[in-house]
Amino acid sequence: MVLTILAGSVAVALLTLVGFANLSGLAAERRRVVAAAVGYTREGDLPLIERLQRWFRRTRPGSYVERELRLAGIGHRPLTVVAVATVVGLGVAFVLWTALAPIFGLLGLGTGVLGVRFYLRRAKERRLEAFILQMPELARVLANATNAGLSIGTAIAIASEELVHPAGTELQQVSDALRFGTDLETALDDMGNRLPSREVAVLLSTLVVCAKSGGSLVSSLRDIADTLEGRKETRREIRTTLAQSLATGYMIISLGFAMLFLLNAVQPGSVEKMTEHIVGQIALVVSGTLFLSGYLMIRKMARFDI
Repeated sequence: MVLTILAGSVAVALLTLVGFANLSGLAAERRRVVAAAVGYTREGDLPLIERLQRWFRRTRPGSYVERELRLAGIGHRPLTVVAVATVVGLGVAFVLWTALAPIFGLLGLGTGVLGVRFYLRRAKERRLEAFILQMPELARVLANATNAGLSIGTAIAIASEELVHPAGTELQQVSDALRFGTDLETALDDMGNRLPSREVAVLLSTLVVCAKSGGSLVSSLRDIADTLEGRKETRREIRTTLAQSLATGYMIISLGFAMLFLLNAVQPGSVEKMTEHIVGQIALVVSGTLFLSGYLMIRKMARFDI
């Protein structure tokens, strides 16, 4: 019962913070529109939350979080993400401190940072996966445009209008860079840095080589589209095959941590006593190492390069 109340309190605090951040973001956006309409841009006239956002962007952690959010295609502000991560870390630490033992509360403080890193990494992976799934259609659109006699730059601009996010957004950035005088190779290299993948690298290299030395770009793009279509189906089959095994492995790891709460619920204070005795400390370290090794092994076994 106590654990349920604590978890509910943390959830309410987190939802309140997210709602307040969204409300303040909308209010700041409205003030920016009004400021642009009346023509003032002084930083001192901006609301406090907007000044804090600008200050945080100028710091090294802020610039890092903002860059990762941009690469992940997430529209949240860096300071908002860090504030939510801080609340989550403190909430998890408080729950673990109260429900298990003080040492687990100290470990819970790192969940905020780890949660942000995991959230950003997963968002970038999903965005890259979505882009790869769009690549056969992207190659066909470019092939049709170049077959009609259009240049590569014009074909990219057309593809950016026809394709949805994330392919349309990425191609729009390339088209904007070309429009402002950036050469094709540099603009495509920047896109490749934002989307590190072998499939993307092959497509971009084909575009650069054909733009430099000529060649049958239309047939190359159509061959790439057919190849990418087959690779997409293969990736889908592999993910479907591994889905059950991955879910089972992660469930077993989660059950190991749930056993600590169950043990402490059956005999209150047993986990805290375990952390105070050398035998219990060794048992916790060994079990934690085994669970971490199992997690890393699952990730390594489930990783594939097709």
